[in-house]
Amino acid sequence: MATTEQPPANIGARRLRKEDPELITGRSRYVDDISIPGMLWAFVVRSPFAHARINGIDTSAAEAAPGVHAVYTAETLEFAGPLVMAWPINDECKAPPHHPLTKDKARYVGDPVAVVVADSRVLAKDAAELVEVDWEPLPAVTDIKAALADGAPLVHEDLGTNDAGSWIMSRDSPAPIRNASGPYFEDPEMVTIKEEYYLGRLIPNAMEPRGVVCDVNPSMGEYTLYSATQIPHILRTTLTITCGVPEAKLRVVAPDVGGGFGSKLEAYPEDAICLAIAKTLGRPVKWIEERSEGYVATLHGREMYQQIELAATKEGIVKAVRVKLWASMGAHMRIITPGIPMLGAWLYAGCYDVEAYDFEYTNVFTNNTFTDAYRGAGRPEATYAIERSMDALARKMGIDPVELRRRNFISGDKFPNYTIASGLTIDSANYHGTLEKLLGVLGYEEFRAEQERRRASGSTKVLGVGFSTWLEMCGIAPSRVLAALKYIAGGWDAATVEFLPTGTVRVLTGVSPHGQGEVTTFAQIVADQLGVDFEDVEVLHGDTQVVPLGLDTYGSRGLAVGGVALYKAGEKIIDKARKIAAHELECAEEDLEFANGDFTVKGTDRSANIKALGFSAWSAHNLPDGVEPGLTATHLYDPPNFSWPNGAHACVLEVDTETGSIDILRYIAVDDCGVRINPMVVEGQVHGGVAQGIAEALFEEARYDEEGNLLHGTMTTYMVPGAPEFPSFELDHTVTPSPTNPLGVKGVGEAGTIAAPPAVINAVVDALAHLGVTNVERPATPERVWKAIQEARS
Repeated sequence: MATTEQPPANIGARRLRKEDPELITGRSRYVDDISIPGMLWAFVVRSPFAHARINGIDTSAAEAAPGVHAVYTAETLEFAGPLVMAWPINDECKAPPHHPLTKDKARYVGDPVAVVVADSRVLAKDAAELVEVDWEPLPAVTDIKAALADGAPLVHEDLGTNDAGSWIMSRDSPAPIRNASGPYFEDPEMVTIKEEYYLGRLIPNAMEPRGVVCDVNPSMGEYTLYSATQIPHILRTTLTITCGVPEAKLRVVAPDVGGGFGSKLEAYPEDAICLAIAKTLGRPVKWIEERSEGYVATLHGREMYQQIELAATKEGIVKAVRVKLWASMGAHMRIITPGIPMLGAWLYAGCYDVEAYDFEYTNVFTNNTFTDAYRGAGRPEATYAIERSMDALARKMGIDPVELRRRNFISGDKFPNYTIASGLTIDSANYHGTLEKLLGVLGYEEFRAEQERRRASGSTKVLGVGFSTWLEMCGIAPSRVLAALKYIAGGWDAATVEFLPTGTVRVLTGVSPHGQGEVTTFAQIVADQLGVDFEDVEVLHGDTQVVPLGLDTYGSRGLAVGGVALYKAGEKIIDKARKIAAHELECAEEDLEFANGDFTVKGTDRSANIKALGFSAWSAHNLPDGVEPGLTATHLYDPPNFSWPNGAHACVLEVDTETGSIDILRYIAVDDCGVRINPMVVEGQVHGGVAQGIAEALFEEARYDEEGNLLHGTMTTYMVPGAPEFPSFELDHTVTPSPTNPLGVKGVGEAGTIAAPPAVINAVVDALAHLGVTNVERPATPERVWKAIQEARS
């Protein structure tokens, strides 16, 4: 498919975000800004042990403390059931009940044991120190491979194993596998490599910690739960199951939410605990996460071992990819934990046109905080493995890494809708185009010349460049595919468009943005489609009472699913307005043309504006027979395919071989997310994603000691980089519209996070390759880099 540029309009315009004035002037409203008369505070008592049996809990002293209204344990706070896990990937999947307050033993540091309810946060926290738990410490296991060893401590004793179940693509996948990889790896003519990478644990650090306020109307049995969540609709459904509150009686509101990145794609114990307390006491209750508390109580991301094998011809054509993963679940299966590796399952061959593909993974319980979806969820992990291994293959074969990628890309003439070896169909792409554009910005030949000059001179400041060409399966997506993968929910989303009597347009969207900018981009879509002013479009979201239908925001689905639902609703609006216009203009519908908000009778100057038709529909004084009053429409959109953005990134850096320190000199990103509704919003998301990806590569890491204590449990020990650690990013783009939706959009929220880690680590290894270094574990701290250099020299 040819690369095209977009015409100037609202769609494609760099409009300032409607959301920003409130956010930058302190007028936004977060959960911690909410206070309700009569409100109590909750403080959660957590386990200090990674693994310990609970022989008893004495709450009497805490209950007698000043201002305390109640102290609850698992025995005294009533729930209808455990927390919901929504992705039982197959019959082997083991998911023991996860109760909001643990019943028998603690399985990780931070496991909720009791909750104190008091007049203030301080009083609740002080009283929590008086709760006495009779602990019986048990041996803990925190390493994935150690957890699978014979005799390892068991996280869930009833299971008799820490093996939480495996998923094998050829056995469990609904998509056909065209070839098995075995014959290629047995062929002596093939060049093969086998790499293993460890991806450490990451801790999300959203600007706003988690928080919950639950209000209650006892006489009506109604509850309003304000939560810093990405998923108000899903949270409503899961809390209904856990707490036994009828769904129609539970309203979930996500007010302004200060970032999520997957950490707020969760139904946490604290959500259920606050609802259960409000139900029990008949009073509002509030809980706000402390920052250090969040390090052990909020989900972690990524941790896994990856084993990837490539088989290539002597000409460097990769024929087969074989992958095995071992993924840490932590102590519990949360809402979609078992399926996270599956989200990358189809992508370990990357942008490359391989013939054979095999994939399997094993989930493992450990005595750590549970894992779940973290920005990109599965897709960054897949890209890291294939892009690192492509560089390893290039070194083994003596082929330039750029040239190796060129030889193996899926060629553009195979699109649209090309089915890859893993069985899914990619809508459109121009992999060669994005890479060539990247190289043009980089000045590749000049870089290699400077790299050689420094090496020849014996400089201790050596240069490296790393590439990452990526694709993503995003816009989570066809419900029938999700059903085949045993994910309980669907992939649709809903939107309503409504003309108000004064001519303004109200949009209700089922996606729940938390910083991505959909209030702006959705208004741009509606303004162009209906021919109304951008400022006359109001977008509402994040409240299950205002927007009853929706499946929320994650996996870059906001625009690719929610935005398309909005566009489809707009088409219904135009169809209805056409009927009313034909009636008022006394012509056939077929005789009307619609442009810029006006219906015009062909060949005449007789016209009717859609705003006026909106008033006609509202007054209902003169509607055609059979047409309902009101110019409003709702559409539930279930996409026919995932969307498939892609791109090419490069990182240029300098390594000091005497100290191991790294200085990123340039970072270049060329991304293709299809039609760009607002380039400025796109660039902002790429900036954030690249920063997050570089942080994974060079700074962030959560490790435990042998007893299961988190060694990086504060912001002083878990290195979250800031602006001084980054260069000024150089961004460019190509535009290859998706053919599967009328907007041609694909999604971009995870692009930088997917692409940056392998680009950075490939650059580190490229800088040190002449010294014999072939791998540096991430994050590539100065100590690790220095040790890798010393080991290579020895």
